[in-house]
Amino acid sequence: MGFREHAAAVRRILGIVLAVLLIGGVAVAVVAGRDKDKGTATTTVRGVIGSEKADFFADPDVVKALADQGLTVKTETSGSWAMEDRSLKGYDFAFPASEAPAAELARKAGVQSTPPRPFYSPLVVVAHRNAATVLAHNGLATLKGKGSGTLKMDAYLKAARADRTWQQLTGASAYAELTGTLFITSTDPVQSNSGALYLAAASYVAGGGRVAATDADLDRTAGLLKKLISVQGAQQSSSDAPFRDFISGAGNPLVLVYESQVASLLLQKQDVGDLVVLYPDTTVNSDHTLVPLTDSGRKLGELLSNDKKLRELAVRHGFRPQGAAPEFTTATASLTTYLNQRLTGVRQAPVPTAEMLRTMARQARS
Repeated sequence: MGFREHAAAVRRILGIVLAVLLIGGVAVAVVAGRDKDKGTATTTVRGVIGSEKADFFADPDVVKALADQGLTVKTETSGSWAMEDRSLKGYDFAFPASEAPAAELARKAGVQSTPPRPFYSPLVVVAHRNAATVLAHNGLATLKGKGSGTLKMDAYLKAARADRTWQQLTGASAYAELTGTLFITSTDPVQSNSGALYLAAASYVAGGGRVAATDADLDRTAGLLKKLISVQGAQQSSSDAPFRDFISGAGNPLVLVYESQVASLLLQKQDVGDLVVLYPDTTVNSDHTLVPLTDSGRKLGELLSNDKKLRELAVRHGFRPQGAAPEFTTATASLTTYLNQRLTGVRQAPVPTAEMLRTMARQARS
């Protein structure tokens, strides 16, 4: 072999070696890239939620905490009971504000496992200070300091049954805004969880501590419940709008909301004006219950229940994590002017079955 032939052969060999190395380098880069994607990519999880949790899922810190666990959560809001009328095809979870609508959704979807309840919130009545003072002077409430107190449900329901007006209450004449029929603004019980649970608590108190379980039980309190709803006129499908109206100074002086809505504002150090939080002496806890429709939805429910960071963020949005009262009490230690941390003096009313609650709501709205 001559010199030229030898040189050409060497060049061919070097070319082959370089090509192999180049291909190998590209392969390594692709694998490395895939590994990087694998470490940062997230699974998109779609769900329908009650509007009271919209701010929680929109919180950038919540978004990051979920992404760190491999999930990107996309949500749409709906009244908790209205979820039953939606097609949930293509969704990974439904997240109403209490156990009763969740049970119906789980039954329809064929979910066999018990849906997780990551956090809860008691129903409370927010009042402007003038209104709260008048209620206290007339035996309908007791006050503790300037920002909190207890609504006496039995006394309030008796006043509602008698169509009492603000003008009939001692001291109300001093406040021009306190006129017309005395009532609590709530949400549409046919569509919204808080409105339905309001009826459940009222039915329980008016029924002498009896949970409605039969048509006869419903009949005993049907007239009163219808009065509680009809006096309000048009109702919202979620508690968000009436609460915002209240904070802005508009609307009725008494509004039923979730404690979490109040606690969230306080934790964010927002101005709440002359707000007084009245805890009904008989109320209902709203157990936010996640119905998993896919494995991804199930993973989300587990994370919300067990992940330390997500539990802390739930508290920041005013929710009480299940089974972890110290987390809430620690975070709200400076807010006891408004919040009854341990729910002292508050009795929990049992909730009727979903079927009975739906019937109760329809009768009240008819």
